[in-house]
Amino acid sequence: MILDGKGLSARRLELLKEEIQGEKLSPTLATIIVGDDPASQMYVRMKHRACEQVGIHSVNIALPGDITTRKILDRIKQLNEDPDIDGILVQLPLPVSIDTDTVIASIHPDKDVDGFHPVNMGRLMTGLSGFCPCTPKGIITILTENKIPISGKHAVVVGRSVDVGRPVAMLLLLADATVTICHSKTINLIEFTKNADILVSAAGRAGIIRGDMVKPGAVVIDVGTNHVNGKLCGDVEFSEVEKIAGAITPVPGGVGPMTIASLMENTVMAARNRCTHFI
Repeated sequence: MILDGKGLSARRLELLKEEIQGEKLSPTLATIIVGDDPASQMYVRMKHRACEQVGIHSVNIALPGDITTRKILDRIKQLNEDPDIDGILVQLPLPVSIDTDTVIASIHPDKDVDGFHPVNMGRLMTGLSGFCPCTPKGIITILTENKIPISGKHAVVVGRSVDVGRPVAMLLLLADATVTICHSKTINLIEFTKNADILVSAAGRAGIIRGDMVKPGAVVIDVGTNHVNGKLCGDVEFSEVEKIAGAITPVPGGVGPMTIASLMENTVMAARNRCTHFI
């Protein structure tokens, strides 16, 4: 089974559009981009197109690459205090001169629709409601919408990043999977991946998961976005693994579109929370 994230994302966005109209919501997302990195600019454009598609108002704040951390914090403070702004997203990565952790921590947790604030990470860790990082949230949506069982399964996550690896491992654990996290210091990676019922690769290394590393019938989620010879590819050697796996996400068209759909869902949730607080 090819797990079509693009098609699922389109359906989720259409449903979200209907919910916004039906509930007469007026969500607003503010994005901040620092510098002129082409990939970051492309990702921000995609997010704003999705906003327009579902009926979320969006504003983009483009800041120069030589800006100071303090000036970014001042801009975020304004957005935090603006009652018309529901969600704030800082496009990552930031220039090396910027203190990224301080910037992320300055976003009000109730507007942190990317789910990276320590408060929201803590909520995730303890199983409390909050904003979940968008890519991990999208991965769980792919599994549940395709009726793939998680409870009782052995899930192996390759990669321990704060934005994907760790939170997706926690979400799988909260869904009652038995979870193993592998990383760059893991010895004999194949011993772990070969036993996975659900294999999530978020290593950021093209071709790290080969056919002989996958259990027959396993569900393989490829989070990788690597560029090789001018082409986008994932962490998984797709041509090898698709013959062995029971289900697999393609790159592109798998996890990526669901990341954006999850961002839209988080923004709508922020708008609902604002309305609830107002009442």
